[in-house]
Amino acid sequence: MALTETEQIPLHYPAPDFQLPEPRTGKMVAKEEVMGSRGLVVMFICNHCPYVVHVREELVRLAREYASRGVGFVAISSNDVENYPDDRPELMAQLAEEMNFPFSYLYDETQEVAKAYRAACTPDFSVFDQEGRCVYRGRLDESTPGNGKPVTGADLRACLDALLEDRRVVEQQFPSMGCNIKWKK
Repeated sequence: MALTETEQIPLHYPAPDFQLPEPRTGKMVAKEEVMGSRGLVVMFICNHCPYVVHVREELVRLAREYASRGVGFVAISSNDVENYPDDRPELMAQLAEEMNFPFSYLYDETQEVAKAYRAACTPDFSVFDQEGRCVYRGRLDESTPGNGKPVTGADLRACLDALLEDRRVVEQQFPSMGCNIKWKK
């Protein structure tokens, strides 16, 4: 595991389009289908990363809480499944079912979507406003496996609350950190 942080890039870029398969349902899902009326949270995750395992229950809570307020959520796995078989689509579907994900968990086999979003790690979070412009690229909260801090989703919640209250999203954003995306060679 190589500890990697979210790449810090200038905000306000438009959310790249995508259309990816959802292993749980077998359907193709496009960005427009997961975009909420007030915004969208794009999460790059995977099955096996200990940083994702550490926060995934909070991801489910967040999605349930904010979806009813107009925020869409989508999770995307872009890992190389040949070298990381725990992230295979059938196991993605199994995990999504077991955890009853209230969001689509999509498979980016070509890794083109991860590249378009400049995702670097799992988990990697980007938040887009209702116009589809990026307002946040940062961490869920300050908790990491083993640091003893509770998983609260505080940083991402603060961003979403500001977005929903039409306030400016905080300028100081701390990068997410986790396992690097497992790029194909």
